Amino acid sequence: MNNKYGFTGETLEWNGRTLKRIRALVAIGLSVAAGDVGGWIESESNLQVSGNAWVSGDARVYGNARVYGNAWVSGNAQVYGNAWVYGDAWVSEKTLCSFAGFGSANRQTTAYHDKDGGILVACGCFFGSLEEFRDQIKRHHGEDSTHGKLYLGMANMIEYRLTEGAK
Repeated sequence: MNNKYGFTGETLEWNGRTLKRIRALVAIGLSVAAGDVGGWIESESNLQVSGNAWVSGDARVYGNARVYGNAWVSGNAQVYGNAWVYGDAWVSEKTLCSFAGFGSANRQTTAYHDKDGGILVACGCFFGSLEEFRDQIKRHHGEDSTHGKLYLGMANMIEYRLTEGAK
């Protein structure tokens, strides 16, 4: 049973899906009071009912995406596909970068800032820092293979988007 949040009754048609606005039923962490209106989710499977995870503002979470742990998605951010945002991650429209259909298994790759400003990457079964992602690419694919070049290019784009490109 979900005692953490409910739906306001507001809906939003978005990318062929019906999203529902959430409202906190209890205080969540230090920033959300009972009654505060949150962002948009497609279903309860998108936002963990335990812990301090939250979706706020006009943020949208849908598809198979999951937000859990102490993670927050805010602003105009969109989290979708098979993306998972968790731990102490904080995602807003300027802290998220996502790619779909790359690599040997056409994986979804999502990168975002953690609460301390570091960059975390989730790609298939990999989860770690941007530097760990680059190291994993080099070990698994090498730097000169097609997949290695694509993944390393993606890592460079992630770094640019979440540092200089976000200014």
